[in-house]
Amino acid sequence: MTVPVRTLDIARIRADFPILARTVRDGKPLVYLDSGATSQRPVQVLDAEREFLATRNAAVHRGAHALSEEATDSYEDARAVIASFVGVDVDEVVFTKNATESLNLVAYAFADERFPHRLGPGDEIVVTELEHHANLVPWQELARRTGATLRWYGVTDDGRIDLASLTLTDAVKVVAFTHQSNVTGAVAPVEEIVRRAKEVGAIVVLDACQSVPHMAVDFRALGVDFAAFSGHKMFGPSGVGVLYGRRDLLADVPPFITGGSMIETVTMEATTFAAPPQRFEAGSPMVSQAVGLGAAVRYLQDIGMDAVAAHEHELTAAALAELGGIDGVRIIGPTTAEQRGGAVSFVVDGIHAHDLGQILDDEGVEIRVGHHCAWPLHRRFGVAATARASFAVYNTPDEVQALGAAIRRAQKFFGEA
Repeated sequence: MTVPVRTLDIARIRADFPILARTVRDGKPLVYLDSGATSQRPVQVLDAEREFLATRNAAVHRGAHALSEEATDSYEDARAVIASFVGVDVDEVVFTKNATESLNLVAYAFADERFPHRLGPGDEIVVTELEHHANLVPWQELARRTGATLRWYGVTDDGRIDLASLTLTDAVKVVAFTHQSNVTGAVAPVEEIVRRAKEVGAIVVLDACQSVPHMAVDFRALGVDFAAFSGHKMFGPSGVGVLYGRRDLLADVPPFITGGSMIETVTMEATTFAAPPQRFEAGSPMVSQAVGLGAAVRYLQDIGMDAVAAHEHELTAAALAELGGIDGVRIIGPTTAEQRGGAVSFVVDGIHAHDLGQILDDEGVEIRVGHHCAWPLHRRFGVAATARASFAVYNTPDEVQALGAAIRRAQKFFGEA
């Protein structure tokens, strides 16, 4: 059953997440505002993984017994529901251990002489100054290995991709960017970037870690060639991620890790490899985690992604208003909720982010502090670290108020009020 937009029963949703009922720090209610780092898991996901392990745990794709057949069915059913969730075909979904591995898998392909799109000197890779290190460092390494040149779009003062900062040329072979910044929350103009990339024949790689859990996403409709996201940010287990690859491109990608389960034939002289997605799932896969991720997707589908997005939009608008009303608080990113997700990063005059985080933790308000795996972006804004609150569908307006109250307490503690 899909819950209509703006009629979510948040209390009922919160009841699905046992951890949200606990207390911390001398009995204070837990206010969990760190879902951008990792989300909490509902009982539906915990139960799905436990039920799989308790009733049909076995090796997949290789057994001749009932448990193996059932385990394989569960594994592939999860792949199918995830594929449908992001608008692609089932053989275009590869299970990885996380989005970082997914992005490295793609980046490594461009250095392999077997890949028709292999890069070399004179070729260019384009990223943005917004990127998480997982969508920056692999491309730096690719440039180092191939002699290609790394270029990037800059960032505007309000934390969005500055499309005027770079003109793509025919030398550009790869354009990789984040769908939604994990620091500024800005949603990228995907259609426009894809259009520019395709005009010069470039392959488009999308980091969708911060978008897939929070809005309806259709990779095929967006026109991207590869995309990556992680299970643990969308109510699923840790240790499982997803790579989407357009079928014709994925068919040309050489294997990233080799071994069992990803082969067709092996002799002492040579090996032939299985077709995707099995080609990229060497060894024993993370079956129970994949099953758990499938359950997480079903959970989100039952709520409805439009309802998720609408609720989080309201929370983000409330947080921007709350923080904007506190003297000495500077928001890093857009100050309105339009084309913006629920990662809200900020600095407080006179208080280091880590000190602020400690005071908020004393109040039961759990946020992220640091550079959020985005050092270049923090340098762009002239700050060493920020505090970040990030929202999920289980958060409430009262928790936004608790965040503001805790910041004010911190200001009083440090004499900045």
